[in-house]
Amino acid sequence: MAQKTDNAEARFGRVFRSYGLVVGFAKRRGSADPESIAAEVMSIAWRRLDQLDADDCRSWLLATARNLLYAEYRGNLDEPVDPASLDDAQAFTPDFLVNSLDTEIDRALAALDPNDREALILVSWDELTPKEAASSLGIKPSAFRVRLHRARKRFLALLRTPESQPNQTPQLSEERS
Repeated sequence: MAQKTDNAEARFGRVFRSYGLVVGFAKRRGSADPESIAAEVMSIAWRRLDQLDADDCRSWLLATARNLLYAEYRGNLDEPVDPASLDDAQAFTPDFLVNSLDTEIDRALAALDPNDREALILVSWDELTPKEAASSLGIKPSAFRVRLHRARKRFLALLRTPESQPNQTPQLSEERS
């Protein structure tokens, strides 16, 4: 019995290494208490430890955090919320990165569509693989890779365009309506 507990504690230790990742994820999504969100995610992870791959669970942790954030937002509103609409309103505030990012990068990120911004942030800031990021968003890896490719192209176009205004995201000629 003691060996099973030690094994569980070691496995959870590997899961817990992603605590900071979950806190940052919750902060960028405007959580009033990102530490509580991360603590709740870790509590759920502990209860479901037998179902998790402790070495490959970052996407599961972020998907769980996202669900908790949706619940937090729904709890703060009187009317039903479509989770997809939260991305436009709360997904990422450029002010969060003002102190750590160059003004041009901040401007380009602010001008991106929330889905593009999220794709870039998941792979660059949160250091998820495209497969992990796709899993955290509940989409196929191939769809995420396309989203990421297009987001990178738009981001680079914005970096090359001086003084782009937010929400004036360059369109790609290869996209179809």
